[in-house]
Amino acid sequence: MDGELREIRGRIDAVDREIVGLLAVREGLVRRAAAVKKDEEAVRAPERVERVVAGVRERAVEAGLSPGVAEAVWRAMITAFIELELDEHRALGREAPVSDAPTP
Repeated sequence: MDGELREIRGRIDAVDREIVGLLAVREGLVRRAAAVKKDEEAVRAPERVERVVAGVRERAVEAGLSPGVAEAVWRAMITAFIELELDEHRALGREAPVSDAPTP
């Protein structure tokens, strides 16, 4: 492998380690948010998602990052964290999962 490519890959790996650490912090905050939200609609918060994505696109342009790449990454991340938060929310008994079974 070329020395320059090795250096670039090493720097990418270092950035990835930082991103994983930041995602762990974000996950902790998502879990805390699940505990205070009243229902699954509050968890999904589509208006908030769109505001976050719009803000990320703006910051991406300022940082020299492709806004399309930023949006795709954030939407995937947000989707994954919403699923995690819904699981947390349900585990806390905030809202029972929908079931086809008749109620007793």
